Amino acid sequence: MKIPNALTPLVEAGVIEEVIRPLMSGKEAAVYLVVSEGEQRVAKVYKQAQERSFRQRAAYSEGRTVRNSRQRRAMAKGSRYGKQLLEQAWQAAEVDALVHLHGAGVRVPIPYHFADDVLVMELVKDEHGEPAPRLYDVRLGYDEALAVHQYLLRQVVVMLCAGMVHGDLSEYNILMAADGPVIIDLPQACDAAHNRNAGRLLKRDVKNLGMYLGRYAHKLRRTRYGPEIWGLYERGKLHPDSELTGRFDRRGSKADTAAVLAEIEAAMEESQTKPVSSYRAKKEAQRREQREAAEREATRKAAREEQQRKAAERKAARGQDPPAMEGQERAPRKRRRRRRRRRGGSRPAGSEG
Repeated sequence: MKIPNALTPLVEAGVIEEVIRPLMSGKEAAVYLVVSEGEQRVAKVYKQAQERSFRQRAAYSEGRTVRNSRQRRAMAKGSRYGKQLLEQAWQAAEVDALVHLHGAGVRVPIPYHFADDVLVMELVKDEHGEPAPRLYDVRLGYDEALAVHQYLLRQVVVMLCAGMVHGDLSEYNILMAADGPVIIDLPQACDAAHNRNAGRLLKRDVKNLGMYLGRYAHKLRRTRYGPEIWGLYERGKLHPDSELTGRFDRRGSKADTAAVLAEIEAAMEESQTKPVSSYRAKKEAQRREQREAAEREATRKAAREEQQRKAAERKAARGQDPPAMEGQERAPRKRRRRRRRRRGGSRPAGSEG
């Protein structure tokens, strides 16, 4: 077949020896069947941001840190350079997740090479040596559905114990290999400890599994494994081999308000002991000067009003009209009409005697 433009640099570099055919195209990438290092593998070509249909990326990328301060500012500002860095971080996140989870014992494809927006990784095969189908494309019996559900739940637990949540786990992101289900598509995998959405995403992942496999085993739809798993994780009691029941009691233990208040007081004391930056010190000085100026103005105004009140009392004692207080309108005075004098000394007729 004709070599796609995205794979040309890797073909020229010798990383990919042959492009056999396209396998599938998803909302974030296109996957090709290739030959690399003498064996069949897959090449995942990431789509550009304007071509993807994946939404709400911020909910997944929360908690991912960038050490370089210049890059961090550019990403926060959303400049062209910052958007390019965000794309690179989004793609590199899947590589990091695959390496991390493979080392933790989660069944994921093994990554081999990543460059130029292309990830070369293991080809997941079925029992016939062909590319493995998705869970969505396979029909299961009652017992098979229960077994697959238990296996995937254990994979979710191992993944969470490794500090990660898939975030988009469904029947479309699971391949049915000859040795069991394989979890794929991990660019949106989030840090369970630093992402505030991790609990919600994990519960949704587990619910998706239960609702789909519940088509073949209806009792799975009534289970509550997601809240149970996250509850154990929050209490520090979750282990890869933790026993799960599928039941979860919403009624929690009584809140320890004294401990919460102690934590708040400790945080306040710690914030007060931290050194104040020059910018913050300057702002505090400005606010202090504004408060002092307002207090001085209020004192002067009160003194003027007191003087006017005393003057009004003295005037009233002498029988004179008191002067108007500050803020009051002075009563208008009656103007005396002045008689106009006739010019030239002329006298009216009949006045001569």
